This record gives sequence, structure tokens and C-alpha cells, in this order.
Amino acid sequence: MKVAIIGGGLGGLSAALALHGKGFDVEVYEQAAELGEVGAGVQLTPNGSRALLSLDLEEELLNVGTETTGKTIYLWDTAETRDFMRLGEENQYGAPYLTFHRADLLGLLKEALEKRKPGAVYLNKCFKSQTQVDDTVNVEFEDGTRISADLVIGADGIHSAVRRSLFGQDQAEFTGCMAWRGLVPADAIDEDIDLKGGSMWLGPKAHIVTYPVRKGKLLNFIAMVDRDDWTVEGWNQKGTTEEAMQDFVGWHKNVHLMVENIETPYKWALIVRQPLADWSKGRVTLLGDACHSTLPFLSQGANMSFEDGVVLARALSAFLDAPEKALRIYEEARKERTKAIVELSAKQLKRVHNPNLQERDQGMEHIDREYESGRVDTRYRWIYGYDAVTTELSE
Repeated sequence: MKVAIIGGGLGGLSAALALHGKGFDVEVYEQAAELGEVGAGVQLTPNGSRALLSLDLEEELLNVGTETTGKTIYLWDTAETRDFMRLGEENQYGAPYLTFHRADLLGLLKEALEKRKPGAVYLNKCFKSQTQVDDTVNVEFEDGTRISADLVIGADGIHSAVRRSLFGQDQAEFTGCMAWRGLVPADAIDEDIDLKGGSMWLGPKAHIVTYPVRKGKLLNFIAMVDRDDWTVEGWNQKGTTEEAMQDFVGWHKNVHLMVENIETPYKWALIVRQPLADWSKGRVTLLGDACHSTLPFLSQGANMSFEDGVVLARALSAFLDAPEKALRIYEEARKERTKAIVELSAKQLKRVHNPNLQERDQGMEHIDREYESGRVDTRYRWIYGYDAVTTELSE
């Protein structure tokens, strides 16, 4: 069975590996001239690493990824701390928690697919349309190229052209929040900033997440800020250090140190979309951000796409003679979980941007209450403990 995957990002490549491992003939079509990611990090949480480990990538993931010691919460102006999550040897979720430079993880997946099926990735292929005739899906690209496949998977992200071809234009809502992100060289901050663990700085109108990548040579920095004057969706808009610093007036000097040393600060508006009621039509389906884009407050965007790919490959393998039924089973196995994560991620905004954080005493009370170990475990265990390899597939 030939499966065409539209989109060569993290979700598309991992789905290709999962499907190839089940014996499917996979081809990946990417609109860009080369596979790549702008400079930023990605957290591979235990549910995501469990999915990728099932694709025989353990050696590569551990060699390239960075294991963090845990996560610490900091109050925005005083830098008072609380332990948030202990990882490493104390990791209670049964799979590693790894961090990556996004380009490194993408390269790892690309290299693995190239080894298993040379020539599987086609570049400069911008999706234009799809039509279904009997048991075949015909795809046309903007350059005039046409292909046919037994199944098509839209893994082409938040602006998915495959989604539009199935369900029309979607409605996106601006959250009133924008984000800064970038990478900080370790040698510029290593005497002041923890480069072994992750951190979360909480403030009344902003919060910051940091974690090491490339074995501690770089620190990934992402800050979400309450601002309604930047509504451009997309990760590639360059800002300036001066503008970024304006969003952290009054914050602790270590925050200023990190912002001042970001190599290139990128900014993007945080947009939310309602999860789709349906992901498939006939023999075309969606995966990852194309059908359940999420805000970055739980670090689950990429991890959900890794889960999707494993579950989709299992469903198609189990129902080879009824692929449309397999797609329905895939949807049913995934929709409730992904919807819950999208909704919980949106609710996180009130927890990490809270007026009680303005004053020190109220701020620490808020942190102690919201990040008490029992609450944290309840909040994350159902996310991190999920296993895409064994989750039930119901007919």
C-alpha cells in the first residue's frame, strides 16, 4: 500500500518511519527547498520519547538528545525557587525526558528514513489539490507534478493546505499573547544560569521556559507575553533584542542576561484553533498540528504528532483490507486525548500569568499551591504515561 505524506516536518517524518516499519511504501512531499528548522528547541516528553523509541531510534535519540536533571520554578523578580519536576534517575514516567535543537531532531528522523528507504523525501512540492477516485487519491502540486497513492496524510502543520482541501478555511483566534524564542550560547551565561536543568520563570503578565540543548552548549529560551500588538502567526519573524528587553523591565537580572544574549530573537503570535470534529474524508487524513494545533504551554505539539504517527500506523496495519475504517479507528483513538491536551494547554495561561505573582508573598503562595507535587503529578501523569504502542484501538 502506497502512502503519500504531505509535510516533511517532525510529524511527517516520524509518521513515515512508523508506517515504513509496518511494511507500507511511504513517500514524503515537502514544500520547502530543504528540510530544516529555524533555531529553537523542542522537548521530547516521556510520552513522545516512548513513541519514537518504538521506531528503533533509541541509540540516535540518546546520542543527540540532552537529558535534563529536572525543572525549577523561579519567581520573576526575586528568582526565589521551587522544585517543579525531578527527572533523570528519579523520572517516574517510565521513559526519558530529552531536549533537542529542533534541527537536530529533524535531521535524526530524516537520516533514519533515508537509511530505511532511500529517496523517500521529495522537496519543492507544494500541495495544491487532491481528488479521490475509487480507491485512489490523486494529488497535484503547485509545480504541476501529479502523483497517485492509496492513502494521503496531511502532516503540513497549522496552515495545512490538506486540511483546507478537506474542510475549507478554519477560524483562528488570537489569544492576546505573543512569544519570544531563541537560543543562548552557554559560554555567555554559564556562570549564572543552570545549564543542566529546565526552568520556568513565572510573572504576572509573562512567563519564560528554558532548557539546555546540544548537551548544554546552548540554552533554549521561550517567553510568552501578554501583548495584543503583534498578531502575525508563524515562527520565523525576527525581532530585536531591544524590543524583547522592553517586555522584561523589572525582571531579575538573570532574565536580562539571557535576553541580551539570545543570538536571534524570533517572535510570533499565539493563535488557537478549535480541534476538528473530523480528521478524515475517504482515504485522506490529517496528523499533528494540521488537526489539533496547541498552544506551547504543555510542550505537547510535537509529542502529540509522534503519538499520532504510531497509532495511525498500527490502525492501518491492523485493518489493511479496510483503510477507511482504519482511519476512523485512528481518529477515535486520538481525538479525545488530543482535544483534552489542547484545552488544558489553553487553561495553563491563567496558571502561568497570574496577578497574584505581582507581589512576592502572594506569588510564592500561588506557586506553592499550583505546583504542589501531588497536583503536578495529577496534571502530567496522564500525559506523560500514555503509550501509543499499546493504547486500545476500538472498532
